[in-house]
Amino acid sequence: MPRYALKIEYDGKPFAGWQRQADQPSVQGAIEAALARLEPREHTIAAAGRTDAGVHATAQVATFDLEKDWDAFRLSEALNFHLKPAPVAILKAAKVADDFHARFSAVERQYLFRLVVRRAPMTHEAGQVWRVRNPLDLHAMREGAAHLVGLHDFTTFRSSICQAKSPVKTIDEITIEERPIPHGQEFRFFLRARSFLHNQVRSIVGTLEKVGSGAWAPDQVKDALEACDRAACGPVCPPQGLYLCCVGYPQDPFTD
Repeated sequence: MPRYALKIEYDGKPFAGWQRQADQPSVQGAIEAALARLEPREHTIAAAGRTDAGVHATAQVATFDLEKDWDAFRLSEALNFHLKPAPVAILKAAKVADDFHARFSAVERQYLFRLVVRRAPMTHEAGQVWRVRNPLDLHAMREGAAHLVGLHDFTTFRSSICQAKSPVKTIDEITIEERPIPHGQEFRFFLRARSFLHNQVRSIVGTLEKVGSGAWAPDQVKDALEACDRAACGPVCPPQGLYLCCVGYPQDPFTD
């Protein structure tokens, strides 16, 4: 059976997350239902990252096997047709080797978190960013983030229900950018690592927001990390500003 990879974009607002759920809409369920319109049977697809409820993606990757040998472009077009009106888009499809796996073949994942500072509520981008009202100090947040780059025990910054065997992870990069927007500022947090723990990114951004607001000193991030205690973490920020924006492989399956 030929194996295919999909590059997927989706708005996480109406979904209970990536993972298939018995009684709630999921991104995985929507794509598997579309596949069943092409080949009527049960389908199971594997994703590079199982995003939570409300989390978005601009470049999720998923793999699956089909019985028919599909042209990749025709496959993406057919899936996009059957996915309507769900806010899920197949950006590209590619035929891949039988041993390629969206999750286990990945060597890098990148997340973007969008945090907006403005007094007025969001309208056009409601559900796409996290809005706070008080000004944030970019330099202080960068100083706090520097403590988290590298190999660490991230017990403080992972969910209490995280199923990973070890809390030890290496964060390769945390970059924070500030840009003006009408009536406010947008802060963009870029985090890059081979893999992340459950709620790790949202725990980090929520903590750094406390630093930016002046409620925490930058060195308190180091203290929280070294505590290896979930109770030492800052608040976990809401999911709507989070995007899975890149998954890296030894060889990009979508390169022509």
